[in-house]
Amino acid sequence: MGRDEAVDPATVGAVREFGRFYTRQIGLLEEGLHRSAFSLTEARVLYELAQRDRLTASVLGQDLGLDAGYLSRLLKRFEAQGLVTRRTAAGDGRRQVLALTPAGQAAFAPLDAASRREVEALLARLAPADRAALVGAMARVRRLLGDPAQERAPAILRDPAPGDLGWIAHRQGLLYAAEYGFDLSFEALVAEILAGFVRDFDPARAGAWIAAQEDGVSGSVFLAPQSDTVAKLRLLYVEPAARGQGLGRRLTEACIAGARERGYRQLTLWTNDVLTAARRIYAQAGFRLVESAPHRSFGRDLVGETWVLDL
Repeated sequence: MGRDEAVDPATVGAVREFGRFYTRQIGLLEEGLHRSAFSLTEARVLYELAQRDRLTASVLGQDLGLDAGYLSRLLKRFEAQGLVTRRTAAGDGRRQVLALTPAGQAAFAPLDAASRREVEALLARLAPADRAALVGAMARVRRLLGDPAQERAPAILRDPAPGDLGWIAHRQGLLYAAEYGFDLSFEALVAEILAGFVRDFDPARAGAWIAAQEDGVSGSVFLAPQSDTVAKLRLLYVEPAARGQGLGRRLTEACIAGARERGYRQLTLWTNDVLTAARRIYAQAGFRLVESAPHRSFGRDLVGETWVLDL
């Protein structure tokens, strides 16, 4: 889907519905935030002033997306109430630095405490795993909507954990159907490979690397024995949201290193010519294409390829 493609009304409606749900959850519809005398905007201005030093009105307005005239009136009201002071910035007489007075700090403290209590009560209803999932989903929403403060944390590569293998079969089934038109037989093949991997697993001959980020599994790769001297790289994949970070290369390099550590002399893999991104990773890692042949699998006419890397 291109960025300029029209958004369907159902998607617009779903986002609006979530906004209504969330504002109810955190009490934004109340006349005063956290049953205080301050509106949401006023409380947010107090929060920013409490957390940041040497803040000017122009920077505050830009960061919060507030109209300059509205913010100016709000700050004048705070000054009249003795909550905020202005002083000329050192070395720049044109800049006015804002700060909370002791009275402003005292007004902000119960707002901050009430917010913490309300969020703690909200999270207390969830199991620890669900809390982590919620925080990860929130971080992903912020990234998708362009929050520069929410850069995706680098993935860690770890051993498989309960639930990972079922998730990988599920995600690969969905992704390969959406991106390449593969049918259910591909997901069945992935499930069979994973079942065999667990059934025959010997850590001296096989390995698996799961890429994990704050919002869950981002990719994986498996190393399986083919003979005493040859191993096979299997099921490399990277989630769409995690692409462009070099994660496919990292997973491939981990599998290569794992094959060397286990004493294999050669690493092989089988793929299809439509998987252009994966093929590029293999070529950059030093694999060479040794065989290709047309076949019909997964509901598609494809060209299968065998690649080999001498270790």
